[in-house]
Amino acid sequence: MQLKFYKVLLKKRFPLAISRGIRGDAYNLFLSFEKDGIIGWGEAAPGKNENAGSVEEVESQLNILMAEGIENKTTQEINKIARAMGIAPCATAALDMAIWDWKAKNKDLPLHQFLHFPPPSVPTSITIGINHPEVVKERIPLMFEDSTIKALKVKLGAPQGIEADQEMFTQVLESTKKYGIKIRVDANGGWSTSEAIFMMKWLSYRGVDYIEQPIKEGEEEDLKYLYHNRPLPIYIDESCRYSEDVAKWAEYIDGVNMKLMKCGGITDALRIIQLAKQYKLKTMIGCMSESSVAIAAAASISGVIDHIDLDSHYNLNPDPSTGVKMINGVTIPDFVPGHGGILKPQYYA
Repeated sequence: MQLKFYKVLLKKRFPLAISRGIRGDAYNLFLSFEKDGIIGWGEAAPGKNENAGSVEEVESQLNILMAEGIENKTTQEINKIARAMGIAPCATAALDMAIWDWKAKNKDLPLHQFLHFPPPSVPTSITIGINHPEVVKERIPLMFEDSTIKALKVKLGAPQGIEADQEMFTQVLESTKKYGIKIRVDANGGWSTSEAIFMMKWLSYRGVDYIEQPIKEGEEEDLKYLYHNRPLPIYIDESCRYSEDVAKWAEYIDGVNMKLMKCGGITDALRIIQLAKQYKLKTMIGCMSESSVAIAAAASISGVIDHIDLDSHYNLNPDPSTGVKMINGVTIPDFVPGHGGILKPQYYA
């Protein structure tokens, strides 16, 4: 077994502003996992919230993990060891998706077939960050013209307050009228409990599908105040990092958003799907700042998921990877052995 690492700068068309700050161009770490002449690909999007703020940290942590002698371990065992060692989930995710890619390639099957999952069929949302209404007015046509996009996720929770959120959202409605799309909202924990109660009602009158992470991570006890007589379905994201978080808040939510970078990869995402079904919750899968490698891995399990937010690669200029495409609004992996994501040769040759 051999691992090789590649540091690549991901350049964005538009910076993404959320309640916690702005994310622009950034380096991701790609890895190739080679065994018996077969190569699996993985990708890590570093983040301080995921306990590794740089590709150097991710690579260092993966080298420490590899030194534990994990070659003949299952992905479940590797994830358990990584958690016990404090390895960042984004680092574990890169290795985990590469191993799953290798497993499916070894059986000459697309990953979704290897997992006995249907292919993706639900259209993905694309995301617009927190912006001034004038920026929204300019950007929406750039995002939607000549595309098959069917849904938009709007980031709210502006530091300027809910009045700024209302002004932005009003412009979103005006600018998207002619496209006939679905609209969802993600506050990224940017509201107080009272603001969340008010804004959920305000947004429900304006045709929003659901609200994601209305209050801050760490304040989940207040979900019960939002859940009773809720005007919109409530999904949690930052409040559901690992599979064991599902049961903690299942009583006061409608669904959970999993991301490979925060749960440690496909292995724990499969467990989240299983537990969500057990607790009769809806599921969502999202992404960080990822290229087509990580998106392909996530798309490979998205055929059993209710809401899809696999769109970060559409905001790259250029995408250093291949492996997915949009077909009638759906993010579809290439139906080749493995998850289909590959770093382009010019970035590692």
